[in-house]
Amino acid sequence: MVGTAYSSPEPGKEPFIKLGDQIKSGQPLLIIEAMKVMNPIQAPRSGTIKEILVDDSQPVEFGHPLVVFA
Repeated sequence: MVGTAYSSPEPGKEPFIKLGDQIKSGQPLLIIEAMKVMNPIQAPRSGTIKEILVDDSQPVEFGHPLVVFA
């Protein structure tokens, strides 16, 4: 396991993204906790969220797809 994916900035808060959201380049999508360091995952470009492939608090590995957007 490389880390843990989190969908919101802290427990009980709204998730960063939901299906159908319009996102902008640089917008936070998820946080990956690895070795007790919180790493924000930002959108590389603008688009629409088509699919979220990880659940909150789900373990993830290198190369694990996280979000699909177009």
